[in-house]
Amino acid sequence: MEYLLQVKLGALVGLLLLTLLFGFIPARVRWFQDTHGSETHRTVLSLISCFAGGVFLAACLLDIIPDYLTDMSAELAARQVQTSFPIPEFIMAVGFFTVLILERLVLHCQERSAARGEREPLLHAQGHGHGHAEAVDPELESRGHHAHVDLQAHSPFRSFMLFLSLSLHSVFEGLAIGLQNTESQVLQICIAILVHKSIIVFSLSVKLVQSGLRPGWLAAYLAVFALASPLGIGVGIGVMEAHLSSGALVQAVLEGLAAGTFVYITFMEILPHELNSPGRQLLKVFFLLLGFCIMAGLSFVD
Repeated sequence: MEYLLQVKLGALVGLLLLTLLFGFIPARVRWFQDTHGSETHRTVLSLISCFAGGVFLAACLLDIIPDYLTDMSAELAARQVQTSFPIPEFIMAVGFFTVLILERLVLHCQERSAARGEREPLLHAQGHGHGHAEAVDPELESRGHHAHVDLQAHSPFRSFMLFLSLSLHSVFEGLAIGLQNTESQVLQICIAILVHKSIIVFSLSVKLVQSGLRPGWLAAYLAVFALASPLGIGVGIGVMEAHLSSGALVQAVLEGLAAGTFVYITFMEILPHELNSPGRQLLKVFFLLLGFCIMAGLSFVD
């Protein structure tokens, strides 16, 4: 047990350091933050964003949702709950509509605030002042100074929900490591999570950079996300050491809410944003498929 604990602590440190390394590449490298470069530079940034969209799509369909449905079904079976009502799917829907309602409330408040300030003449001239998708300066759009058309697609609120859902899922991934009782299982799961999370945190960092977060907030987001899996490992170790078995149903419900959140972010924000932006449509689809296939291949190997 002593050696097993050392392996788990090593996995905790490894996940923390590797996540920080890959997360801070887009956050610290100026190349990823420059949206006023050449046409080639903006195209590469757009393709990287499409690749990230494919990664998130695969994470949603092949990782987060299957894990949640498996855990929830196991808990319902263990508690002998038999009903024709789709409880797991309903919990996901609750997570989906929670994010939808919160976002609409935020946008409603922004619209009312903008309506009160429309008497200011400079606000109309700025073009981007209201934050609406249709308020795009034609000159800026024609010059390509902004890589995308939808100005709400990378809003700080959506970026926060993306970060929150991925962080919650990372806690559960770490929990899976902490609850293992053999060294080989710990190493196998840890290697798989290391590979997956390196790609996901890089993609998340790209999205956070595109949302225009301040450097301090961006660093805080990445630090918290990096700590999510180690936190899960720590909780799992504590449960194993204390021989506790309760709380599995609460974990499954939280997984379902996180899955519903991630479904909203993937299908209402990431994919429409990338596919609706003009230019190089086939190449964007290719990079979207590339990101999906890489994650699918890693899931198949696992």
